[in-house]
Amino acid sequence: MPRFRLTIEYDGRPFFGWQYQDNLPTVQGALQGAAKQLCGEDVVVYGAGRTDTGVHATGQVAHVDLPKAYAVNRLRDAFNALLRPAPIAVLEAMAVPDEFHARLSATERLYRYDLTMRRAPITFETGLLWRVGRPLDVEAMRAATDELIGTHDFSTFRDADCQAKSPVKTLDEIVIAQDGERLALFFRARSFLHSQVRSMVGSLVEVGLKRWNAADLAKAREARHRQACGRVAPPDGLYLTAVRY
Repeated sequence: MPRFRLTIEYDGRPFFGWQYQDNLPTVQGALQGAAKQLCGEDVVVYGAGRTDTGVHATGQVAHVDLPKAYAVNRLRDAFNALLRPAPIAVLEAMAVPDEFHARLSATERLYRYDLTMRRAPITFETGLLWRVGRPLDVEAMRAATDELIGTHDFSTFRDADCQAKSPVKTLDEIVIAQDGERLALFFRARSFLHSQVRSMVGSLVEVGLKRWNAADLAKAREARHRQACGRVAPPDGLYLTAVRY
């Protein structure tokens, strides 16, 4: 069966995450439904990352095996037609070897978290970023990221339902960009634990609010216990932006 790689973006607000669930709308479920309409068979769409309820993607990658070959542009357009009106778009389709696996072949995943310090309520971007509503010490947050970079046991920043075999991960980079009242936090690693990015963002915001300092963040990490984590940032501002192979 020919294997195809799909690059996908989606608004996570209407979905109960990526992973298929009976009787609940999910991104994987919508893609598999579209694929069945296309080829007449049940197929599995494998994603590079299992984003949670309300989390978005601008560069999710998936693969699917289909019973026959398709021209890649036609396949992309067919998926997009069949997915309407769900807020999911297949940006690109390409034929790949059978050895390619969207999750297992990935060498890096990149996430972005968007937040705003504005005091006024959000209107047009509800569900698309986190309104902290208070000024943040951005330089203190940047300095504190040093406590997270590198190879660590990230149990503190791991959801209780995380199924990863080990809490040890290597976080390669965190960049915090500011544009007025808005912040974008960029995270790069081979892989992440369940809720790791949202947990780290929430704890960095504690630093920005001057409730914690860098030493407090290091102490929380070293505790290797979920109760040591700061607040967990809401899913609204989280985007899976790219997967590299």
